Amino acid sequence: MLPFQSLISIDKNSIIPVYQQIANRLVSLIREGIIRPGSALPGSREMAELLQLHRKTVVAAYEELNAQDWIESVPRKGVFVAQNLPEVKPRKFTEGVSVSAYAGNTGFSFNRQLIVPAPSSGVQKQRLVINDGFPDLRLAPMEALMREYRSLTKNKTIHAMIERSDPAGVYSLREAMVPYLSSTRGLSIQTNNVMITRGAQMAIYLAARLLIQPGDYVAVGDPNYHLANIVFEEAGAKLVRIPVDEQGMDIDALATACKKKKIRIVYVIPHHHHPTTTTLSADRRMQLLQLVRQYKLAVIEDDYDFSFHYDSAPILPLASTHHDGCVIYIGSVTKVLTPSLRIGFMVAPENFIKQAANLRRLIDLRGDNLMETAIATLIRNGDIGRHTKKSNKVYHQRRDMFCSLLDEHLSGIVNYQKPAGGMAIWARFHRQYPLPAVAARALELGLFMNNGAAYVTGKANYNALRVGFASLNEKEMQEVVGVLARAVKK
Repeated sequence: MLPFQSLISIDKNSIIPVYQQIANRLVSLIREGIIRPGSALPGSREMAELLQLHRKTVVAAYEELNAQDWIESVPRKGVFVAQNLPEVKPRKFTEGVSVSAYAGNTGFSFNRQLIVPAPSSGVQKQRLVINDGFPDLRLAPMEALMREYRSLTKNKTIHAMIERSDPAGVYSLREAMVPYLSSTRGLSIQTNNVMITRGAQMAIYLAARLLIQPGDYVAVGDPNYHLANIVFEEAGAKLVRIPVDEQGMDIDALATACKKKKIRIVYVIPHHHHPTTTTLSADRRMQLLQLVRQYKLAVIEDDYDFSFHYDSAPILPLASTHHDGCVIYIGSVTKVLTPSLRIGFMVAPENFIKQAANLRRLIDLRGDNLMETAIATLIRNGDIGRHTKKSNKVYHQRRDMFCSLLDEHLSGIVNYQKPAGGMAIWARFHRQYPLPAVAARALELGLFMNNGAAYVTGKANYNALRVGFASLNEKEMQEVVGVLARAVKK
């Protein structure tokens, strides 16, 4: 039941009779859609108790509403709002539809230009979806994770664990990340160098907000991870787009840009660059480090899917070298497990981590303490390592099979370079097959796919998209490529 005692206020000093105030307010509530046609109203005795009034006053209000056809009394059932309201006769209200105070635009102005609209995430009703590179939830060690989660809920200290507030993340997970990142990526760090975030995207946002002043130049790849571009521009940065080729970001072009502009930050994706999937070569990494020292650049190293390599051992991150405290290293546990588990991390000098935690507190007091603690256990007992090793084998096979299917069915239509790792292929369609048209036809055939608009930078239309293969099994891959082949020929 609605809180009528707070919805209906009575002014006993008003010249308007109290019963009329009640009737007028109920009419307003009906007009606003707060009380819907056909809804039951409290009986006169109950309403009188709620409003602390004499029952006869409420009876008079109901009689007034009844005379105006706003309500109707049903013997032995009660008082109901009329289905056919006076102001809308003879049209009947559609059942389940109400007029909401939030149905239209705001009644006030706000900065509509602050946030650049992000492309659609691609969550659709279609059974077949081409994502931009997600892990396969069916492979994730969910039983082991839920086992640890259930174990924590039985812990006697669960209340203290849930209520503990640390915007830098649960200490046990930060602590577990130290040997994990040391053994897998060669990072020489301590617990106070690690912050846990809700996915890598939050880490990118926090780093950008702390580093960027309006007008600062930020060097990014061209093309680049579009949501990172949006974050930087929203913070007031001017993007300096550096070409990306088969060896990753062109560091010679970056060096030239550094001579022309006072670049503040370099955002680099060294492994399986998003979107092109290329890997930054070892020579270019050394060249980049020289520029970092020379120009005192801040580097945001986004190593979102470092864990997945197929053709050779990975090159160690920039963060593993002597970089004079200039590299902020960002990664994701989400890519190892499932996108729905928003667990990422940031590695940086202690003073930066403290400030990032202070900033995070303004929008998110703490992460998911129980989930972070459970994941810490999976890291310590080796479950994450075993799952990563197993997944690598599966995704390696899927990459090879998907490339074979592309060669067989879309040769001459799609160009791509087989990625050394990661979960997606950067598929460039020939110009005679514009992606918006291909995507529309594929949707008619039951396949949702990106139309490539996210990677149109103004300078270049790559007519390309990332095709995630890791989340597709053999049958699904065959179906996806089959639909694509039909879509381009339709």
